Amino acid sequence: MVSRLVRKIDLNTDAGESFGRWRIVDERELFRYVTSANIACGFHAGDPLNIWRSVRIAKSLGVAVGAHPGFPDLIGFGRREMSVDFDELKSYVIYQLGALEAFLRVEGFRLQHVKAHGALYNMAWVREDYARSVAEAIASYDGNLIIVAPYGSQAARAAEELGLRVAYEAFIDRGYASDGRLVPRGLPEAVISDVSKVVERVVSIVDKGVIQTVDGRFVEVRAHTLCIHGDSPHAVELAKAVVRSLKEVGVEIKSMAEVLGHHEGREA
Repeated sequence: MVSRLVRKIDLNTDAGESFGRWRIVDERELFRYVTSANIACGFHAGDPLNIWRSVRIAKSLGVAVGAHPGFPDLIGFGRREMSVDFDELKSYVIYQLGALEAFLRVEGFRLQHVKAHGALYNMAWVREDYARSVAEAIASYDGNLIIVAPYGSQAARAAEELGLRVAYEAFIDRGYASDGRLVPRGLPEAVISDVSKVVERVVSIVDKGVIQTVDGRFVEVRAHTLCIHGDSPHAVELAKAVVRSLKEVGVEIKSMAEVLGHHEGREA
């Protein structure tokens, strides 16, 4: 049997992003194939009822829940950059963690992790001030939470400096540029929907710890968790294929808390 660089890994998806009567994906079906769900907190997407529904679906299927805070930009789906000062951004994150955890408390469920959304995620990837603000918000709210961030990013460094556990994330349905960052949405090859290509990328990550960029190069990618975007029109199909391919190569699919090692946090 081939020795894998990665022996167990988490699959995460963005969730709770439906709004009113507008539905993005069948979460009850998608959640059957993932181990962690990043649930929107109402700033970039989601409304109270849909957020609560996502929490209940996750709980019923044994999917770990994380907060998915973003910029207050419903129209732009949180994918437009915003210029905010340190404390303002920190307050945005704390506010959103509290909003989601209210529903978790009602359901007797625990908050596992935090993953910034969209433009906030990308800005914290390279900007030390944004990364530090997000990390400080999480640490001040609950230092037991896991922060999801790319390997080598400012977000990961800031969290680690504050003693937070970090789950390194790789994107299997997004294109990578030669600098190791994601290709901006709207550009060619930014989003990957071909199932065979996604599976190929998954195997490359778990076997070699690298991913091929859009210009044919390879960049190092360390991953405790792989992201499948819930707003992809082929999200369920991709998730099924990824689970199947991981099982075929002998990689266990576990929640990120299990991948990183069990650590008791406070009760929700």
